[in-house]
Amino acid sequence: MASALLVEAVDRVPDVARIAVLRANALGDFIFVLPALEALRVAYPQAEIVLLGAPWHARLWRDRPGPVDRVLVVPPAPGIRTATGGEPESGMVDFLAAARAERFDVALQLHGGGANSNPLVAALGARVTAGLRAEDAPPLDRWLRYVYYQHEVIRYLEAVALVGAPATTVTPALAVTATDRAEALTVLGESERPRVALHPGATDTRRRWPADRFGQVARTLHADGYEVLVTGTPVEQDVVDRVVTAAGVPVRPQVGTLSLAGLAGCYAGCELVVSNDTGPLHLAAAVGTPTVGIFWVGNLITTAPVLRGRHRPITSWTVHCPVCGVDCTPGIYPHRPGDGDCPHRDSFVTDVPVAEVTEAARELLFR
Repeated sequence: MASALLVEAVDRVPDVARIAVLRANALGDFIFVLPALEALRVAYPQAEIVLLGAPWHARLWRDRPGPVDRVLVVPPAPGIRTATGGEPESGMVDFLAAARAERFDVALQLHGGGANSNPLVAALGARVTAGLRAEDAPPLDRWLRYVYYQHEVIRYLEAVALVGAPATTVTPALAVTATDRAEALTVLGESERPRVALHPGATDTRRRWPADRFGQVARTLHADGYEVLVTGTPVEQDVVDRVVTAAGVPVRPQVGTLSLAGLAGCYAGCELVVSNDTGPLHLAAAVGTPTVGIFWVGNLITTAPVLRGRHRPITSWTVHCPVCGVDCTPGIYPHRPGDGDCPHRDSFVTDVPVAEVTEAARELLFR
């Protein structure tokens, strides 16, 4: 069918026993799709929902309550996911044969514009395929146009509505298990002070607020009586070290000490998480912890928490590269003047003042 304009009017697919959902990318990306998975669970309560994901999805979802019943790990493939931990970049033929044997009734593409992912979903052999479609992507049975500047949560809620699964929530939520909390307790121990966590890393360095400013926030929160954790992945060791040095007060760096599940348990035990716009920020929000996030304005539109009761996204309005001055927005606006291509990766969020972040943090902590 053509792109549905009134997605809320689409009927459910009859006789659905098994649903495949392709979403094999990073942590934050997965958090955004949780409300769509919840909508599927409510609409198809008896169906098995199978996530086509990455190895880390299988580890995170092991014995965790929620809308995913099972994870099938998708082999590395261009536009789907990159190989990790020495995985061979092969195996798609065998994967598709095994997936077709599952006899999926519905297959959903919630993985982006679809240039690479729509052919994969179509090859699953499901009775009905549905999802997103950019201009360069082949169609599915039911599809919705991929438009870049749309909030990610709403985008995927619209996509699952194509198979008759209307939204039940706009707030991503991830259950925290006793195992998660036990790992965090084993690593961190009990605290005599209430805890807060800072996460100064981000894969895209343009989304990183300067480390010395995180250090100033750490110093303020420590003076307010909080134990301050500084979390990071092993590749973020340097930025964590710089925050610890800039803080000048006792803080606790946690680099590679916790699994992803343990990090969920850690954040669930914190009063607040202050972070760049990156996966751990969205994980913290999903486990119910208040957050202060530093966002570039474009990402504010697409990924910031939808609600403001417990979350404060602080916005940078920078759109020109701080190195060469190029306007980095026209790439998706071809009729506007300027050149959106820029090779630099310097931070676009340095104009966010420390005072705005500390005020937002204190507002959430002291209310």
